[in-house]
Amino acid sequence: MSSVLYVCVRPERSAADAEHRSFRRGLGVATLDRIDLLHASLETVEWQRYEGFVVGGSPFNVTDTDKSEYQRAVEHDLERIAARALDDAATALFTCYGIGVVTRMLGGDVHTGQPELAGATTVHLTAAGAADALFGPSAPQLSVFTAHKEAALDTPPGAVLLATNDACTVQAYRVGDRLYATQFHPEASPQDFADRMAVYRASGYFDPTAYQQTERAVLAATVQGDELLARFPLLLGD
Repeated sequence: MSSVLYVCVRPERSAADAEHRSFRRGLGVATLDRIDLLHASLETVEWQRYEGFVVGGSPFNVTDTDKSEYQRAVEHDLERIAARALDDAATALFTCYGIGVVTRMLGGDVHTGQPELAGATTVHLTAAGAADALFGPSAPQLSVFTAHKEAALDTPPGAVLLATNDACTVQAYRVGDRLYATQFHPEASPQDFADRMAVYRASGYFDPTAYQQTERAVLAATVQGDELLARFPLLLGD
């Protein structure tokens, strides 16, 4: 069994499969176990045996007011993974939608006042980020892809801010030693992100009338998320 479990929360199969491949490449592993929480609960796998969890993005939003039972079940399972990391029983990295789930779980606020359209952005590491085992080697800044409609209003209680920028105040934080959350997508290469744009073309992450222009900018971008993701396995079992 792999020591890391990829946790999928995307309803779209093509996007989910591609994200799985992106995380596997970024982590630098030959195989990466997977669970799709929209089709199976955590109880269908021996999830407590994993040393690490990487949680992908989703078109869901924590601020959704009309959540389905599926979404509520997904968020419950994600909170269980976060709680395991808080107990130092595993290391977890939550991305995009996941930062909202963790923020709310910790008693923080999630708002819609700092959205970012699909594209590359530069996040700046704080002093705590520069000293962090996962983020530190990338200091002072990191170029990554982002696309989101909601964000953490501030670092939630108990969290340490690791990365920020002018567009979105909370780009990444750590809670304790083993729970990480990022607003951005560290796993996506330019081609990965362009392919994902095609799936979510009408979902409000960019102006669909400017699709080709946005795609060209994405494909021309240089991002460094993979270097951060490649360090994640080094945190397991330490």
